[in-house]
Amino acid sequence: MSMFVHVVKFDGILGLYRGLSASLLRQMTYSTTRFGIYAEIKQRFTTDKKSPRFLSLVAMSSVSGFVGGVVGNPADVLNVRMQNDAALPESQRRNYKHAADGLVRMIREEGWQSLFRGVWPNSMRALLMTSSQLATYDAFKRLILIETPLGDGITTHFTASFLAGFVATTICSPVDVIKTRVMSAKESEGLITVLKDTCRQEGVRWMFRGWVPSFIRLGPQTIATMIFLEQHKKIYRRLNGLN
Repeated sequence: MSMFVHVVKFDGILGLYRGLSASLLRQMTYSTTRFGIYAEIKQRFTTDKKSPRFLSLVAMSSVSGFVGGVVGNPADVLNVRMQNDAALPESQRRNYKHAADGLVRMIREEGWQSLFRGVWPNSMRALLMTSSQLATYDAFKRLILIETPLGDGITTHFTASFLAGFVATTICSPVDVIKTRVMSAKESEGLITVLKDTCRQEGVRWMFRGWVPSFIRLGPQTIATMIFLEQHKKIYRRLNGLN
């Protein structure tokens, strides 16, 4: 809450939307890739008599998340930099105008390799995020349908997605901290160097730094995404006579 007040006080309401274009670009690359691949793989292994087990769902979502992380990495680097810009001294700010300007400047000033800075921790984070979000959502949904009188409706989708958001935030929190520090670094510091420095300076407390704001962001996002996805699938099946 103190950070929210600080941003509004010094940057205005628009400061809360810093990096919006990069965030939208990230969703169009990272999210569409991981959701599309996961849905396709799961459909291939699902029959009328048998659904994939939880470990199979984890494997499917892990592959989907890793590929999505690689595809969405350039936009993720931009997103981190644009949101972190205000925290830097004025002389060190990059001041990207929007996502397209940031991509062009990164390639021109730092080379194309800069687009994939932090790609390994980011891809691992995407792997963990997708497996802990999509696989656990499907597992929680299946459990609710079997163990409770609830049907395949909004209440079930809301409950399963809330629980999936909680799990995803907890699992991904340590990776988020490292990913942000690697991507926002001015110099090309390696993952191991950043990890060593962080542990030496902060101990183990860094692992869940920012968990609450992460859940405030990821919880509603997971709920909205899953409910929208479920409704979209229902409409698609109805329009194509697949019910």
